[in-house]
Amino acid sequence: MTLPALPPEAYLWFKTLHIVGVVVWFAGLFYLVRLFIYHVEAEGLEDPVRSAFQAQYALMERRLAGIITTPGMVVAVVMAAGLLIAQPAWLQQGWMHAKLAVVVALLVYHWFCYRLMGQLSQGTCRWSGRQLRALNELPTLMLVLVVMLVVFKGQFPTGAATWFLVALVVAMAGSIQFYARWRRLRLEQEVLAGGA
Repeated sequence: MTLPALPPEAYLWFKTLHIVGVVVWFAGLFYLVRLFIYHVEAEGLEDPVRSAFQAQYALMERRLAGIITTPGMVVAVVMAAGLLIAQPAWLQQGWMHAKLAVVVALLVYHWFCYRLMGQLSQGTCRWSGRQLRALNELPTLMLVLVVMLVVFKGQFPTGAATWFLVALVVAMAGSIQFYARWRRLRLEQEVLAGGA
C-alpha cells in the first residue's frame, strides 16, 4: 500500500513546525537543568527559606517540563516524522543516521531530566551543583552537532573551522564551570571574612 502524495506545502509546514519544536525543546532543556542547579544549591540555606525555595523550584521544574519542554519535544519528533515521510530518501543517508542517533541521545537526556526532577522532589538527588552544571552542557554539544549534520549533510567538515567551533563550545562550557567555581569561592571568602 502506498501513501497518498503530500501537498507541496506540507514539507514546508513540517519543517517550520519541526524547527519551532526544536527551539522550544532546547530552551526547556537548558532552563530545566539550571533550575535543578538552583534546587540543589538551595540545600545550603536555613529552614524555612530552604523549604520554600525548594518547593518553588520543584513547582517551576514541573511546569517547565510539562508545559514547555515535553510539548516542544513532541512537536519536534512528530514533525520530524512528517519530514521523513515527505523525504524518505533521507533514511538512506549517513548524516540522517548520525542525526537520529543524536536525537535518541537527546530523548535519553530528556528522560534522565525527568528522573532527576523526581529525585529532587523526593529529596533523594545526589547530584551536586557542579555535576549538574556539567550535565547542562550536553544539550549544547548535541545541538551544535545536529545543526552541523543538517547543514553539511554528507560533506561534514573536518577542517580547521570545525575544530575551532569545537574548541569554542568547550571553552564556553569551561568558562561556565570556571565562573561557578569562582563565585562559590568568593561567597565562601565573604562568609569567612564576615565571621572573623
